Amino acid sequence: MVTPNDFRTGLLIKYNNEIYEVLSYARTRTAQRRARVLTKMRNIRTGALIEESFESEIKLETVEMERRKGQFLYADDTGYHFMDMETYDQFALKREVLGDKVYYLTEGVEVEIGYIEGVPMLIEPPIFIVLEVVDTEPNYRGDTATGGGKPAKLSTGLVVDVPFFIKVGDRVRIDTRTNTYVERA
Repeated sequence: MVTPNDFRTGLLIKYNNEIYEVLSYARTRTAQRRARVLTKMRNIRTGALIEESFESEIKLETVEMERRKGQFLYADDTGYHFMDMETYDQFALKREVLGDKVYYLTEGVEVEIGYIEGVPMLIEPPIFIVLEVVDTEPNYRGDTATGGGKPAKLSTGLVVDVPFFIKVGDRVRIDTRTNTYVERA
C-alpha cells in the first residue's frame, strides 16, 4: 500500500480496477483544505492517459512487476514485436501501450521487459541510444559548436535539439530519460 505522497515517476498502482503507471505528479495545498496530489497516469493495458487528483492520505495498492531482459525485433501492423531473452518467447505490444518509447526502438536493441502477473505489459529502453540524423537544417557560416542549437529529425521519427555542427547522416547519442542530445557518436 502507498499514499499519493509516496508517488514517484514509473510507480505502478491499482486504481479503479486498472493498472496505471505514474507519469508525473505535483503536490498542492489550498487554505483550510487537505493537501492533494495532482497526477498524470497512463493505463498499462490501453495506453490511455488520465489526470487525477488524490487526497494525500488515501491508500492505493501498488503492483509488483518482474523485470527481464528482452530484445526488440521489428514493428508491423499488429504492433511492436519483442523477444524475452531468457525464455525466447515472442510477443507484440501495441503502439498506444508503448507511448513515446517507440522512438527509441531500433532492430536488435536490448530492452527491459516488465511482466505484471506473468504477462508482458511494458518495456524500458536503454538509458542511452545511438540514432542517425535524417533531417536537419544545414550549417551556416558563423555557427559555433557551443552556442544554441537546431531541431533534428532522427531515424525513428524523434525530434531533438542538436548543436549547429550536426549534419544529416551523423549518428548521435540520445538520453532516453530526458529526450535530449548527449554527444555525437
